[in-house]
Amino acid sequence: MELGIGIGWRPEIADEVEALTGVDWVEAVAENLCADHLPDSLVRLRERGVRVVPHGVALGLGGADRPDPVRLASLAARAELLGAPLVTEHIAFVRAGGPLTASPRLEAGHLLPVPRTWDALDVLCENVRIAQDSLPVPLALENIAALITWPGEELTEGQFLAELVERTGVRLLIDVANLHTNHVNLGQDPAKALDELPVEAIAYVHVAGGVERNGVWHDTHAHPVTAPVLQVLAELRSRVDPPGVLLERDDAFPPAAELAAELDAIRATLRRAAPPADPRPTTPRDAAHDGDDAGVGVGVGVGVGISESDGDDAGNGVGDGGRAPAAPVPAGTRDRTAVAQTALLSALVAGTPAPEGFDHRRLRVQSRALAAKRADVVAKVAPELPEILGDGYRAAFLAYAGGRPMSGGYRRDALDFAEHVLIAGGPADPVARRRLTYWWQDRSGARPPRRTTRLVRAARAALVGK
Repeated sequence: MELGIGIGWRPEIADEVEALTGVDWVEAVAENLCADHLPDSLVRLRERGVRVVPHGVALGLGGADRPDPVRLASLAARAELLGAPLVTEHIAFVRAGGPLTASPRLEAGHLLPVPRTWDALDVLCENVRIAQDSLPVPLALENIAALITWPGEELTEGQFLAELVERTGVRLLIDVANLHTNHVNLGQDPAKALDELPVEAIAYVHVAGGVERNGVWHDTHAHPVTAPVLQVLAELRSRVDPPGVLLERDDAFPPAAELAAELDAIRATLRRAAPPADPRPTTPRDAAHDGDDAGVGVGVGVGVGISESDGDDAGNGVGDGGRAPAAPVPAGTRDRTAVAQTALLSALVAGTPAPEGFDHRRLRVQSRALAAKRADVVAKVAPELPEILGDGYRAAFLAYAGGRPMSGGYRRDALDFAEHVLIAGGPADPVARRRLTYWWQDRSGARPPRRTTRLVRAARAALVGK
């Protein structure tokens, strides 16, 4: 099943996405969707025949712990609600600490790279198998962008991905912008990675924009797609005809005309980079599917696509592919992985000493990026905080984040930050302090306040503000 050309659906651009022509499918962040109902925009898109793929960001399959059954069940529920052909996640860890290290749980609030070692691969493969067994549709995993690299790595990115596919049969979501990011930041050659990875396992491709600051490429998803990223897409297209290609945009959303122009640039890149002829012999199945693709230039030529029979295979639609039975993770491997990941994350978010072998300058860049993202996301999930604190919000939050790592989600982070400001005697303005107090009281209780209480507090806040 070919996906075609798609775009990341976000609430901020829901109307624009619906109005775009030539969009065959969309991708929605799974954690931003309710498990029991869909936004009206996604309902309308589905009614038009536009497929929706849930894209997870919080499983942390590269982490030392086995996947959280609750998170897996939540992702599965969203896949079923959407009637999705597959679900996607990342090759990353997002939290560390806890029982394996007898230390406090730490949340990164961001995707962090796993070391390309045999230990980390063993853990990842077992976690992927657990996820595959829990999901109703096939799983595809995305390569991530990195500002840092682990010392003592034993495999290249392409080798790591190839081994992962060989052991688990998982599909790949290849982000060409992330390959470019790793080229600029870590000196890794995108062409070499594409040569080494099993391109026939690609489910679809991400394309996104970023910006370079002081020699470091930041994968922002808030800037236009650049020519070097499109060149990596062309490199990939010269090797394989991907079933789908999707434009990501997560912030600083441009007008619909600019989104359409970026989609046109992606289509043009795919057309120009296509080899003169597909060297693979045409099969009856290929011929039956010729012409089914909508204006994408991505037809036949992918051996591991998303077939109509995927759900019939044992083990959650990802057949065994002739692989040998999975071996258990060797004793002590998860413990070693947990210690290493906890030490790194603690250095990034809690100011502990950097683990041996890491580039201290890169760790500082990554640490600042994590804190800045926390500030930005908290401002989105709790927009009242920057409104109440005004220009002082960002400085106050970064000072708070420097000594208080995340231990829960962003909404918990917003509450903890507000409580910290209040305990410290802020804000200095009495009106702002009362507003922040009422905001925190409304959200910090075990139950939301009753309507009468909310009305009284709103009236009180209005009177105070006069």
